Amino acid sequence: MTKIIPRISTRGYYDLTYGKTIKKDSYFLYPKKDFDGFIGSKELVIMIHGLRNDNAGATAKVILAKNRLSRLGYTFPVIGFSYDSNTAGAHLLKYVKRALSTGQIIAKKNGRNLAMFIEDFKSSSPETKIRLMGHSLGSQVILSTVGHLAKKSQNNGIIESVYFFGASITSDVPSSKKYGKLLDKVIRGKIVNYFSPTDEVLNWANNEKFVKGPLGLNGASGKTISKYHQKSVSPKNHRFASYAAVLKSFP
Repeated sequence: MTKIIPRISTRGYYDLTYGKTIKKDSYFLYPKKDFDGFIGSKELVIMIHGLRNDNAGATAKVILAKNRLSRLGYTFPVIGFSYDSNTAGAHLLKYVKRALSTGQIIAKKNGRNLAMFIEDFKSSSPETKIRLMGHSLGSQVILSTVGHLAKKSQNNGIIESVYFFGASITSDVPSSKKYGKLLDKVIRGKIVNYFSPTDEVLNWANNEKFVKGPLGLNGASGKTISKYHQKSVSPKNHRFASYAAVLKSFP
């Protein structure tokens, strides 16, 4: 029998063609009983996937993260955040710009959903350290989540640490007055960015001006906040499996 991978989900909440909000619900947990078991855990890792992932793809990314972290000696729960990133037409060149734009809209909107889960979970399990891992478009979900959490002073330091892999947010985020301050406020520990100048997808997105200066391509620009660290890596390609393979330590 296949083991069910626990995940926070907002599948079906947003329209896959234009990103319009369909449901204003917060999130749902699957399976719910597993999350009850996480209360009181010392740590919890949430893996946030990138574009062109359906529910099965989201689950696969959690398994990849869980297996890699386990090999690195990490023993705490690893769960997923599954959102509507399998936008319409992402695989077709003539629709790719719209599909990416829709994905970015949906990723930004999901910041509200993930922030609500983090607030709810921490209220039940205040001592649990929450660590976020985001691949590609997942970096946008994390940035938006931080923005929502920063609106309340009680959320200062609510996230323990953040790890970006092939991040599609822009390179000025860790040094900007706006986002740098938010990241510094909400994240208690560190932010680690694994970037790759040879990442073929980010190179293409940058050249086509779909994403101007991705953080995951050449690292951060400008003077970054002190909590920010970055590592240049050489994954085989843009896939999360390739980034996971070059991860040498955690947390």
